[in-house]
Amino acid sequence: MKFGVREICDVVLKAKTAQKIGSKIFYANEPVLYFDTLKTSSMEGAATTVYAQGGRGNSRLVAWEGERTVTFTMEDALISPEGFMILSGAGLIDASVDKPVYQHVTETVDASYGVDIDPDNKEIQIKLSNKPYLPQNGNENFAYVMFKKNGEIVSEPYIPVHEELVADANGVYTLRVAEHATYQLVDDGSNNDQYTIKDLLSATAFDSVLVDYYVARESNAQQIEITADKFGGNYYLEASTLFRDQNGVDMPAEFIIPNCKIQSNFTFTMASSGDPSTFTFTMDAFPDYTRFDHSKKVLAAIQIINDGGREDVIRHSTAHEVEHELLPL
Repeated sequence: MKFGVREICDVVLKAKTAQKIGSKIFYANEPVLYFDTLKTSSMEGAATTVYAQGGRGNSRLVAWEGERTVTFTMEDALISPEGFMILSGAGLIDASVDKPVYQHVTETVDASYGVDIDPDNKEIQIKLSNKPYLPQNGNENFAYVMFKKNGEIVSEPYIPVHEELVADANGVYTLRVAEHATYQLVDDGSNNDQYTIKDLLSATAFDSVLVDYYVARESNAQQIEITADKFGGNYYLEASTLFRDQNGVDMPAEFIIPNCKIQSNFTFTMASSGDPSTFTFTMDAFPDYTRFDHSKKVLAAIQIINDGGREDVIRHSTAHEVEHELLPL
């Protein structure tokens, strides 16, 4: 039997031992992650060869082979937070009320409909679509307001009042720039090129406002943390594909690596042109037992299910046999 290969693999990684990904625990032999969007996958075997050489011309006389390695490489078109955690060995944190994920946001607000000026109280009110994180302890600032005109920033960064904001009936939050206990709006006249707070109280001083702030996400958010002491783990790999024989019959095939260690190298390529970024997983095989044979350790195993052709399926009567309808012809 001869066959050709022109089909991608669907891969599943299973836990070798109990492990935790995010808030979920996977026990030994349980599926951890499925890869069904791969672009390429390959298994490469290699070995080193040394020779005894001598005689005239110092020709090779005897060869010794050893140090066999098997490497499985797959390139994924898409990636999930769990997939990136497996690739990089990073930690995965799910946002919660007790441990929020703080998202950095920059929002530009049009002055014509998103900003109110109160000259009596020397206060500027800015309407935002998200709730800014504004702790009131006064030890650190987490929001900054910069005024713009014709696309250019024309002010120093102003610190808004750090207070608990409540959304109005339309879900809009109002951020205030004003004097308060920990921040003074001082106009010393030292910078004539930039607008001071006194100038900003004029409606013509700016046409938009850039607000740099954080949003505390307590759900529907995850944070991946890459640390210096965590690396990709070991998994039981099963990769399903199809081999096609010379009769055009596709035969199921399975690559099995009982103990693969994921290399922790990764590259994120971000560009506005060309092909989208892909994510490469490179796994080194280590000897181990397969699930159903503990008599010997292997680096990898390849299963080929070759009953797809079924040479014994022949016509015995004018009408086809009903049981033949169940065969993968």
